[in-house]
Amino acid sequence: QVQLVESGGGLVQAGGSLKLACAASGRTASMYTMGWFRQAPGKEREFVAAVSWSGGRTNYADSVNGRFTISRDNAKNTVYLQMNSLKPEDTAVYYCAASLQIRASALREYHYWGQGTQVSVSS
Repeated sequence: QVQLVESGGGLVQAGGSLKLACAASGRTASMYTMGWFRQAPGKEREFVAAVSWSGGRTNYADSVNGRFTISRDNAKNTVYLQMNSLKPEDTAVYYCAASLQIRASALREYHYWGQGTQVSVSS
């Protein structure tokens, strides 16, 4: 139905920056919200940021607000996550997700998921 492929993960030093990308294909017209989630070792998957596909309305988790920026390129069906001032606590597998809901933020509201990309922040 919808295929999501993340890219851009890697190893970065604390205080550095990294930009993730999520390319969507398939029935992309059904998507209303694109989001980023992350899962650290031993932790549950948590919400990071979301953006509405048409209006560009954004929502951020308190832990990343002011440091991370989510954006989308409609022509390329691609969503980005610019991560600045990275901390070791940001180390996790980052997942791209698509929702049929407007302004979705809860995990259960997302219907399609990518395979994830590893982000490691060293101190």
